[in-house]
Amino acid sequence: MAGAYLETAELVANERREGFSNVAAGLAVLAGIAASDAIRCVRLGRYHRGDDHRRAAELLQTATPDGRELAVRLERLLGLKDTAYYGATLVTYPNANFAVRWATQLVSRAQEELER
Repeated sequence: MAGAYLETAELVANERREGFSNVAAGLAVLAGIAASDAIRCVRLGRYHRGDDHRRAAELLQTATPDGRELAVRLERLLGLKDTAYYGATLVTYPNANFAVRWATQLVSRAQEELER
């Protein structure tokens, strides 16, 4: 599922219409959350349940040797979540592109874990 969110985020990020940057960032957030869940499931046999995704980032830190770096990417995505989903302002295109990049890194890492 993370890959599908990411692929759609990449497509939407290339649209330069009002509001599409929020959609791209929101999809990137979903991709990052799904990828992080996959990493935690493979490594720890569990994933975080609940509305506080920042707790999921804390758990991600313990999942792999590079967990801290992965958690930083997830935390950056989560920092855009409210603006992307509920904000009265638009996510800038540069920030949407950063979100897609962070999500790409998490999805790639999840794919590595699933192929181990």
